[in-house]
Amino acid sequence: QVELVESGGGSVQAGGSLTLSCLVSGDVDSGYCFSWFRQTPGEEREGIAVIGTTGRTRYADSVKGRFTISKDNAKNIVELQMNSLKPEDTAVYYCAADRLCSLLWRYINLWGQGTQVTVSS
Repeated sequence: QVELVESGGGSVQAGGSLTLSCLVSGDVDSGYCFSWFRQTPGEEREGIAVIGTTGRTRYADSVKGRFTISKDNAKNIVELQMNSLKPEDTAVYYCAADRLCSLLWRYINLWGQGTQVTVSS
């Protein structure tokens, strides 16, 4: 069983930065990809960043150039560095794991509990 626990959410002004962390524990092998999704009320969960087994990354256009996903294998932590934050980045952010490196929520079956990020103008 894999467990994902997010931390680092909070409130920030537009233009600011936040770093989200996802502590990965349990029966984790090298075949997992890790990703970050976000969701606002009434909207579908949006995949925004994924890091594959070789460290290759992929981003949604909405965050490309502003967000960076990274993985520390020694510490079992996946981070999302978020810069130049905008009010439209306000959402609940979720850490996720799967074996397909998908940014489509319907293919994900391992989720963290979520952490709120609020960006004020």
